[in-house]
Amino acid sequence: MRRFAQLFAEVDRTTRTNEKVDAMTAYFAVADPADAAWAVYFLSGSRPKRLIPVRRLSAWALEIAQIPEWLFDECYDAVGDLAETISLLLPPATSYTERPLHEWIEQRVLGLAKLGEEAQRDSIRESWSALDGVERFVWNKLITGGFRVGVSHQLVVRALSRASGIDEGTIAHRLTGHWKPTANAYRALLAADTSDADRSRPYPFYLAYALEGPLEELGDASEWQLEWKWDGIRSQLIRRDGKNYLWSRGDELVTDRFPEIAAAAEFLPDGTVIDGEIMPWANDAPLPFAQLQRRIGRTKLGPKILADVPVVLIAYDLLEIEGRDLRGEPLSSRRAQLATAIANARAESRFLLSSIVHATTWDDARDAHGRARAQLAEGLMLKRLDSLYGVGRRKGGWWKWKVQPFTVDAVMVYAQAGHGRRASLHTDYTFAVWRDGVLVPIAKAYSGLTDVEIRELDGWIRRNTKEKFGPVRHVEPVHVFELAFEGIQASPRHKSGVAVRFPRILRWRKDKPPAEADTLDTLQTLLREQS
Repeated sequence: MRRFAQLFAEVDRTTRTNEKVDAMTAYFAVADPADAAWAVYFLSGSRPKRLIPVRRLSAWALEIAQIPEWLFDECYDAVGDLAETISLLLPPATSYTERPLHEWIEQRVLGLAKLGEEAQRDSIRESWSALDGVERFVWNKLITGGFRVGVSHQLVVRALSRASGIDEGTIAHRLTGHWKPTANAYRALLAADTSDADRSRPYPFYLAYALEGPLEELGDASEWQLEWKWDGIRSQLIRRDGKNYLWSRGDELVTDRFPEIAAAAEFLPDGTVIDGEIMPWANDAPLPFAQLQRRIGRTKLGPKILADVPVVLIAYDLLEIEGRDLRGEPLSSRRAQLATAIANARAESRFLLSSIVHATTWDDARDAHGRARAQLAEGLMLKRLDSLYGVGRRKGGWWKWKVQPFTVDAVMVYAQAGHGRRASLHTDYTFAVWRDGVLVPIAKAYSGLTDVEIRELDGWIRRNTKEKFGPVRHVEPVHVFELAFEGIQASPRHKSGVAVRFPRILRWRKDKPPAEADTLDTLQTLLREQS
């Protein structure tokens, strides 16, 4: 536990990628497999759910710290993070115990949910008395379900590769899917023999970077394949050993949520893997992403929802055919074989070969890009015809060229403290627009401001809070921000009647008074235009 807490501190204190990777590499080089397995699990973004209500933890911390509730609340307000507040207020450890990370997780964390309140209290108090410093902070984060660390999945893969000598592609492949944090799984992760791969497992996804420069810098347009960029669920459809699997890019097995696509895979030859996009689709056109969300949120799919929201798999790429790995072949070859595979399975209309956007010149590409929104697409994908199928995000072979986002000027009305290194700053904001003289919330956003702007805004928020609702502050509605978002749809669940997709802050409009912020009519006009 001590070594993992030290690793967390080393990673958290730096923003340099190489330093993060070096710290993780050093840890994996010496860590016990049982501990390292849990470290991989947590560093990759997984974490247990909150196991104990916050009010209980706060009450138990108050008892031990022997301070009044008002003082605890003031400390919490100043720190902005419950786990950190508790770790700072508790007295030093009285029975410090050097115990492996896996024992803390398997014997203390995972069993908490099964205990009664008194037993939980005794277990937590005993744990607090046996931990100090960063270890106690990490422990608090784990039991509150708030553990986060500033590394990407790809950096974890890189560190494991350096520590083991196994190439990144193999490590990434083995981690994809439902990887279990056990000592044996960790040993298998770093094993030199790769024949033990799970037949259901997808390949690591190849991801594109946003287009950075003029199209002409890419060379001749004839060397590129252009496709529409769709807004669905990036997925891999796998048919191996007579069984079908559908994986999302988020490492989630979604076969049961889209049974019509899984059934259609029966028409594919065994040993086939297709990279594509699950899309809600009707009358030869995409439906809004909100329709797909209706299916995602259901545990059971009845005949009505299946009929109301039909789906297809738009096939982008062929990664495997008849058990042969095609990722090392050029895109032009993979595309030709994909077309053949889809044509042979055309008895099932659930597979659509991704349409090629024909462009002999870059001016043709610009014209197509201008039509993207009319096609209900997010923009264009540009892929070199000779590109191999890589691992993760790589520059050069694939680029995404998205259309300009929608924008709106909105007023900040609520603020909340952030997480991790920004837990002591208010960085999560709620924005509203006008409707009949009243501000109606439409979006939450937390990215887009500079560190200087965040600190300035945080100070203003603390001085201009009207009311508090737990960690949320209702502030004076005086600051206007330009927000960007990718899409908009009707939403009866929201008071405004609309929901925006991927909102983020473009700029702080200090030049604009709140009375000149946009109205709900502006958003409803965008909604009608998008429809």
